[in-house]
Amino acid sequence: MATAIFAPLFAPHPPNQIDLSYRLAKPSPGYPLGRDSLGRDILSRMIYGSRISVWVGFSTVTIAVLIGFSLGSLAGYYGGWVDGLIMRVVDILMAFPGILLTIAFMAVLGPSLNNVILTLGLIGWASYARLVRGQVLSLRETEFVLAAKALGLGPMRIIFGHILPNVLGPIMVQATFGLAGNIVAEAGLSFLGLGVQPPTPSWGAMLNEGRSVLLSSPHLTAFPGLAIMIMVLGFNFIGDGLRDAVDPKLKIY
Repeated sequence: MATAIFAPLFAPHPPNQIDLSYRLAKPSPGYPLGRDSLGRDILSRMIYGSRISVWVGFSTVTIAVLIGFSLGSLAGYYGGWVDGLIMRVVDILMAFPGILLTIAFMAVLGPSLNNVILTLGLIGWASYARLVRGQVLSLRETEFVLAAKALGLGPMRIIFGHILPNVLGPIMVQATFGLAGNIVAEAGLSFLGLGVQPPTPSWGAMLNEGRSVLLSSPHLTAFPGLAIMIMVLGFNFIGDGLRDAVDPKLKIY
């Protein structure tokens, strides 16, 4: 995370500095991860590429959580036709393979960073809506919610003032795993040429660039792939820790 925020301080070289005389150079003291097909420093491009992964992960999760909580809480609180309508939309979205639906959206909108964020956010809200709906269904008949209704509080005040604090834990856990999934999705889209466009550094695009020289210069793909694996594992471990912390049923006494 700190590497992504302070990329200019950590990167030893400009990420787009081209030197064709050293194209596909192996790791060396000045360039510990080697150089790519245009002679650019792989380490510097990976550091700047982490910015893309972190930004896409947090932005898409924020959009998905906002939409998912809003629609899920409405479905769980009001029930009836509102619940039926929202849940049918959720069922339709979750019936399609996520990567295929994302590729279809990107083919229509066009490849760009903003379109990646918008697409992943609009597709990813369904799982949060289902999670929040289930939590609200179990909370709306509790004593403190019934007491709030008896005092004349409106639905929005009850949802945001009384129900939201009690569903933040599960949402945080789901969001942490969502971060990891969105990072992998962005890398996949960039690998296919539907995400971040050159010369902006992206781990998925770096994997694609090294694909044609995989046997002769494996460092072009090995290091970006390792970075994706480490970041995804890190967020998954954080998600496991949060789940253990917020779910008392998982604690072992």
